[in-house]
Order: sequence, then C-alpha cells, then structure tokens
Amino acid sequence: MINNGRYLFTSESVAEGHPDKVADQISDAVLDAILAEDPTARVDCETLVMQGNVIVTGQITTCCYVDIPSIVRKTLKEIGFNNAKDGMDWETCGVLTSITEQSLDIAIGVNGTEIHEQGAGDQGMMFGYATNETKELMPLPIMLAHKLAKRLSECRKNRILPYLRPDGKSQVTVEYISGKPKRVEAVVIAAQHVESVDRDKMRKDIINQVIRKIIPPDLLDRNTKYYINETGRFVIGGTLADTGLTGRKIIVDTYGSVGSHGGGCFSGKDPSKVDRSGCYMARYIAKNVVAAGLADQCEVQISYAIGVAQPVSVMVNTFGTGEISDEKILELVRKHFDMRPKAIIEHLNLLRPIYRKAAVFGQFGRDDPDFTWERTDKAEILRKDAEST
Repeated sequence: MINNGRYLFTSESVAEGHPDKVADQISDAVLDAILAEDPTARVDCETLVMQGNVIVTGQITTCCYVDIPSIVRKTLKEIGFNNAKDGMDWETCGVLTSITEQSLDIAIGVNGTEIHEQGAGDQGMMFGYATNETKELMPLPIMLAHKLAKRLSECRKNRILPYLRPDGKSQVTVEYISGKPKRVEAVVIAAQHVESVDRDKMRKDIINQVIRKIIPPDLLDRNTKYYINETGRFVIGGTLADTGLTGRKIIVDTYGSVGSHGGGCFSGKDPSKVDRSGCYMARYIAKNVVAAGLADQCEVQISYAIGVAQPVSVMVNTFGTGEISDEKILELVRKHFDMRPKAIIEHLNLLRPIYRKAAVFGQFGRDDPDFTWERTDKAEILRKDAEST
C-alpha cells in the first residue's frame, strides 16, 4: 500500500560466495545439466554446504546421467572457492549425494497424458510484482542492492580489489516521499577480505570502486551513511563461518520484501514446480500491466492445487494506482495470459538450462534474453484492450 508521507525502506542482496547462494547455485547447476540432456526430467534438488563438504540430495526422475560431483566442483571453481581457508576448496572438498525419484503419487497429477492435462507440481500461492520506479520495473532498493553485490564480484574477479574473497552482503536504504524514491539514506556492505588489507583502505576502495560506481550521484548526498565491515574485519567467511542451504534467500531472489511472498523457493526446481514457474508468470503479468501504463504498481497472486491445471484463484492489486479498476485489469489478465503450468512452460520457454545464472543477483529485473518472464510483449495489447473497454 502506498504511504503518502516520508518513509525509509531497506532491501538486501548477497554475494555469490554467500553460503546460501552457493547452495542455490549448485542446485540450479545440477538442474541445468539435467535439462540440457532431458527437458522432460522432474528435478527437486537441495544442497547443503559447510566446512569443506557439500551434500546434494532431492528427488530426481530422469532418463539421463549427470556427474553431480563434477558439477559441484565446477560451480565452486567458478564462484572462486579455491582456498580451504574459506571453508571450501573446489578440488579437495567432499561431495556426498543422496538422490531418489519423484514420488509416483505426485507424478500421477503432474505428468500430462492424453486424458489428463499436466497439473501443478504442488499447491501454494505465487506472487509477482512490478513498479515503475525503475527502468527495470522493480523496486529501487533491491535493484541497487543486487548491483552492489554484483559489483563486489566484478571487483574481486577482475582484480580491481584483489584482496576481496567470495562472501559478502549488500544492503540499501532508500528514502521515499509520497511513494516515490528520492535519495539513498544508507548503504551497508559486508565484504570478505584477506587478513592483510588495511581497513581504512578497504573502506575508501569500496566507496569509490563499488558504491559510487553503482548508485547514481543524484541519489547520494552528504547525509548518506556508509557502513562498511562495521565489526572491523571479515576474514572468516563463506562456508567456514556459516552453513548454506538451498532456498534460504527467497526475499533476495524476489523483490526485497516489497509485496508479498508465498514462501516457496526457486532453486533446484524444474518448471513443473509452480513455486518457480508460477512466480515467473506472476512477475511477467505484473510487469506487462505496469509497462502498459495501466498502473504504477501491480501485484499478482496465483494459487494452485497439486495435480490441477487451472489456478484455484488469481488476484490483482494495484494499491490504488490503477488507471482502471483492479477488477477490469483482472479481466484483461485472464483474457490474455494462460496460467496453466504447461502453457506457462511453453510460453516462457522454461525447459532450458538457464537457471544457474538466475540463482544469484536476483531472479527479476535482469536484462537477459533468457529470462523470458522479463519481456513486456503483452503490454501493447493490454493497453489497446483497456482503451476499448
């Protein structure tokens, strides 16, 4: 709901070496490898990482074979885990797997047949959101936080700041007035580093090479606060300091606490799981509604029952910003968007190995042609249809 006064809103992102994001990337790397060979596979892959060990488990039904330990090591190497002092070395870490097939009871309702349409892979509520406050049609705090986290990675891998290590977090607080972002109130960076770096040098480097390279100068002023490694040091990090699990960063993956969340995670799940595909469709719908100029903000909820193709319910909320009523927008949504799981998968072309790169720096607001849920190809027809009603 729009707040017409002054308020602060904060969102965070995490670096690709954050333990939970390591787990997400491994789960999605396994998914990608399977989809590349068997697009009809059913994959629900979970990963745990901690102090030199990786455990990959889940329910996978496929006709192909993939070398999971090799996938794990390749993913860790690409992230930058090449030092056991970070808790993980890609060459020497232990990898354990415990995989079973998808339940036959679930398969009955999810696998389509000549007489039974493909149903949803689970019950639940999926949400999508869009706002016109950024060019990506995403909330500003989460977009800045993602870009800061990505810049930390670039500075590490390109040796701009060679003392950085893979783990890290970013957080951005934005001041809003009458529902519009006006300035950045605070930036928080926690960046893992080698022990020898001087803290003052690192603080200056991160302000100049990370924060000021990402946040537009008109959003920063003399009252903007910078909190950089406020404990004084961040040497022990990664999986040496924390356990990582798939699916623990669902707010980072979506809208940074703006809007609602149904609770399901994305990573490691093939698109028959509506936790993933339903959220992508909800984002696609909301983004097209906003791109069409029908509202400044839009949240879409789609709910499903396991084994049932048609959604149980669909809801549109424009928080009072709609050019037409929410009821009219919902009519247009139902007319122009097919929300059955098979239709979503086909329309968004989701049976491709595209998910590892989506597992870090946010699932939404990305300028990548593989992320078909970011297209605004329905905006024009929505606009014209709304004008004719």
